[in-house]
Amino acid sequence: MENSQAANSTEAMANATAIILAGGKSSRMGKPKALLLFDAEPLISHIIRKLRQLFSQIIVVAAPEQEIPPLGVAIIHDEVSYQGPVGGICYGLRAAHEPICFVTSCDAPFLNLSLISYLLSQISEYDVVVPTWEERLQPLHAVYRSSVLPILQGQLERKELRPIFLYDKVRTRKVSLDEIRRFDPEGLSFLNMNTPEDYETALRRWQEVQESHDSENFITCTVELFGVARLVTKTSKVTLILRQGATLSDLYSTVAATLPALIGQVIDPQGNNLTPGHACNINGKDFVRDPNVKIHAGDSVFIISADAGG
Repeated sequence: MENSQAANSTEAMANATAIILAGGKSSRMGKPKALLLFDAEPLISHIIRKLRQLFSQIIVVAAPEQEIPPLGVAIIHDEVSYQGPVGGICYGLRAAHEPICFVTSCDAPFLNLSLISYLLSQISEYDVVVPTWEERLQPLHAVYRSSVLPILQGQLERKELRPIFLYDKVRTRKVSLDEIRRFDPEGLSFLNMNTPEDYETALRRWQEVQESHDSENFITCTVELFGVARLVTKTSKVTLILRQGATLSDLYSTVAATLPALIGQVIDPQGNNLTPGHACNINGKDFVRDPNVKIHAGDSVFIISADAGG
């Protein structure tokens, strides 16, 4: 088992790329959305800084003549202007080094790493993983395999510029509202900004969220699942956000709420400890039985069943 330095929550996803679409017209906003100031930096920088915590490669897809400041990531330009999201996704997938890509837009300031991690974990048997919020699919907060690129290119040729035309042609996992609410109860992940009024609302909401987080001091950690836990959830890894001072028991409760299939099989019915036959290792070093042990920022927690060789 690897050392925590190679497996903590800030480690980039080994097999995934993040693609940010920034080439829209921003006509209703009246100015380029990617360059709006957000938390004292351009919005595109704000989004990149967040995604760096999960992804080793980040690609920004811009319009052909669009000016983007140096960002320390790959910047590519659409070959043809304003082909809609399908065009941006195509060019991003073509440039990606990895076979799995998370796609978002440049006007989504409330990205939730736990939700993104969960979406990535669901891709194993699918070509697309797309969440549903307010009875609408969210194609610009979704995970795509690069293998769908030829189909998307065919859509471009037919001028089918909406990603949803893809979903009936490939193996698509539609993530339900209940699943999303385990990670993002208010659906802030899907709050984007199209008008100056949207921008002002987002700034106010960001301030409220920051004040709440500052008062509660949240930490981020990851949980990796092996054996029975991975089998019943079809999930290998999730990122969690816990309050400062959270214990292993708190972590189990959060995992149980996130992945209810574990309750009774891997996590006890009370949701605060493991069932017999399962073990917990923190940072690849120590097996821990005491549920009162504190979790620290960046910890990587491994939940292992006896048949996984742990």
